[in-house]
Amino acid sequence: MGAARVYSAQPVYLNAEKVTIEADLSKGLHSFSIVGLADKALDESRERVAVALKNARFDSPKHTNKRVLVSLAPADVRKDGPRFDLPIALAYLLASEQVSFCPEGILFLGELSLRGELRPVRGVLPLAKFAHEQGFHTIVVPRANAEEAALIPDITVLSAQTVREVVEHFHEGEHGAQTSLPIQKQTPLKPDTPENVTDFGDVRGQETAKRGLVIAAAGRHNIVLYGPPGTGKTLLARALRGILPQLTTEEALETTAIHSVAGALKGTIVSSPPFRSPHHSASHVAIVGGGTIPKPGEATLAHRGVLFLDELPEYERRVIDALREPLEDRVVSVSRARGSVTFPANFMLVAAMNPNRERGEGTVSELDRERLKKKISGPVVDRIDMWIEVPHVAHEELRTRSTATPEESTRIREHVATARALQKTRFGNELKTNADMSIRDLDTRAHITPEAETMLTRAATVHKLSPRGHHRTIKLARTIADLDASDDVHEQHILEALTYRPKDLFE
Repeated sequence: MGAARVYSAQPVYLNAEKVTIEADLSKGLHSFSIVGLADKALDESRERVAVALKNARFDSPKHTNKRVLVSLAPADVRKDGPRFDLPIALAYLLASEQVSFCPEGILFLGELSLRGELRPVRGVLPLAKFAHEQGFHTIVVPRANAEEAALIPDITVLSAQTVREVVEHFHEGEHGAQTSLPIQKQTPLKPDTPENVTDFGDVRGQETAKRGLVIAAAGRHNIVLYGPPGTGKTLLARALRGILPQLTTEEALETTAIHSVAGALKGTIVSSPPFRSPHHSASHVAIVGGGTIPKPGEATLAHRGVLFLDELPEYERRVIDALREPLEDRVVSVSRARGSVTFPANFMLVAAMNPNRERGEGTVSELDRERLKKKISGPVVDRIDMWIEVPHVAHEELRTRSTATPEESTRIREHVATARALQKTRFGNELKTNADMSIRDLDTRAHITPEAETMLTRAATVHKLSPRGHHRTIKLARTIADLDASDDVHEQHILEALTYRPKDLFE
C-alpha cells in the first residue's frame, strides 16, 4: 500500500496536455479527496469511481478506513470533464495493491458509469495524436471512441467496455492476464456524402448564380446571393455542398479534431467540408467563439468548409463585424481574463439576403441602401469576393423538365476538383486555395498578362476599388482562369471577376 501513478491527458482549447494522476493511501480516518484544480464534473468523479469499483467487484475507496488522496498534475492547470474517471480508478487500484502492472507508456481515457462501464468522452482524436507525439505506445479508450482514436497511425489503440476488462488485461497476477482487450485497427479515411443535399441539376434556371457558386467552390471565395424572397437563394447555397471536393487526409484530421473537442462530432471522421448554418438570432460568441473558458464557435466549426448565413442583414451588426478578422486572417483570436487563444477559422462564407425589404424586387432604393450600410459595414463588404443577384425565374421555366443529368453535381464537383488540383500544384504542400493567396503570391503566382493588368488598373480606377478589392479581384480572376485550365489570367477573366462586385447595393 502506498502511492501509484498513471497517465492521462485533456484538451486545452484545440491542443492537449498530459495529466499525471497520482493516488496515495495512508492510515487515518476515512476520506477520499481529489486535488489539482478540478472542476465540478471532475470533483464528482469521487462518487462515480467509488460506486463503479464496488459494482465491478473491487474494494471501493468509500469502504476502506484509509485516507485516499488523488492528485492531478500539473496542479496549476484547470482540469475538467469526466475523462479522468478510468485513470483515477486505476491509480487507486494500484495504490491499494488490488492490481499490479506497469503503467509507463500507456495513456488512459474514459468516463465510468455506476455499473463500471466505460462511456465515450470528447476530444479523443487530438488526445491520441498528442499521446503519439509524446512517446506513448498505447492508449486505452472506451469502445465508442476506438475508431476515432485509431485515425492516428503508429499507436496501439485498446478499446474497453468496462473497468474490469481493463484491469484483467493489464493485471500481472499469478496466471497472467485473464482477458485481452481488442486492438483497434487503423481507421481508413472514407469519403462520405452529405445527407439531404440538393443536386445542381434539380435547380431550374439561375445559371448566373450556379456559375458563381462553381467559381466560389473552386477557389473557396466568399459569396453573397441576393434577390427577392423565394427565388432559390437558400436552395442554391445548400446545393453548393454537393460540388465541394472531399477534404484531404490532413484537412480531415484537422477538422475532425476540432469537432471532437467541441463535442460536435457526428460519426467517426469529418471527410466532407463542414456546412454550418447558424440561426440569425445567434450571438457573436456563438459565431466566433468565446465564453469564460474560451470555446470555438461556428466560424471554427466551419473550418475547411462553409459558414452559411441566411438573411445576412437580420444578424446583429456586432455578429457581422466579428467576422472581419476570420474573413481576412483565417483565424479568430479570443482574449479573456483566464487566457487568450487563437482558433482556426479558414471557412468559405456563403450568405443570402433580400435587400429590397418592402418591394421584394426591382432596383435597390436609397432607404434599402442605408439599411444595408447600417448592418453590413464597408470592410465586411470589401472582404466578400462575389455578389450575385438571384432574380425570379419564369414560371414556364420552372415547369420545364431539366436537361441536366441526375448526377449534375458529381460532374461539377470533378470540374471543381480539377481546378483545386491546379492550385495545389501552384502552392505546393501548403493547404491553400486562390482565396488564401498573399500579396506576394499575387505578384509571383497569379500570372496576369500585361493586357489584363492594364484592364484591371483602368477598371479599378473607374469602379473606385480599394486596394483590398483590387487584390480580391485578381484572386477571383485566377480561379476563373483555373476553371478554364488557363496558365495565365487574361482580360476575359478580369472582366468576369469585375461583374461580381456589389454594384448598386451600397453605392
